[in-house]
Amino acid sequence: MNTVLIKDTPWDTATFGIFTGELTEYSEAALRAAVARPGHYTLKVDPLVDRRLLHEYGFYYCDTLIEPWSGTADFRLFSSRPEVTITREVNLSGLLAICHGSFLHGRFHRDFNLPRASADLRYDNWLRQLYEQQCVYGLLWNKELAGFIAYSGNSLVLHALAETHRGRGLAKYWWSAVCAELLTAGHAEIKSSISAANVAVVNLYASLGFRFRNPVDVYHRLVK
Repeated sequence: MNTVLIKDTPWDTATFGIFTGELTEYSEAALRAAVARPGHYTLKVDPLVDRRLLHEYGFYYCDTLIEPWSGTADFRLFSSRPEVTITREVNLSGLLAICHGSFLHGRFHRDFNLPRASADLRYDNWLRQLYEQQCVYGLLWNKELAGFIAYSGNSLVLHALAETHRGRGLAKYWWSAVCAELLTAGHAEIKSSISAANVAVVNLYASLGFRFRNPVDVYHRLVK
């Protein structure tokens, strides 16, 4: 296995029960290395790249990711509402109940070659890891858990609302509070990575003054 061309992703290997890896470059050498070994592979490319080699080697499109970002000058803070608060003191089981099944826009859920249950487990495991690192904010509505935002450094890496709190115009207040805390902690900017197909989240970040950059198309390949 060429470890330069393909980076192992052991957390996904454990979840899906097969070898998983991410190609570190878009080249025929990397594609050839991938199809030579059974497993599941990810490749992220510029949306304008020539796709000929992707199709020749059996890679299929799964998602387009974009990066919302905002600095202090651009960030639009929404005034807090008394019913809307955030906390780091939150129970893991409550977080997992909201997380499980929430990420239908994720590339692993959209991959027809992967079981839905394993895709759900991947996000559950990721949340557990971030929780152990004390990098999760619980989002409360009238002191009851309504969602979460998990972060790594200055990146909001995983977030979801309970179904009963979606579509009510509340997310901007929770996101405002979390972003404000991270900016106050000294980060020059806040960023995330989201699916371009998740229009609700795209609109949420736009309402907070975030701009968008670094689009990438994500391709997968299952080699049997």
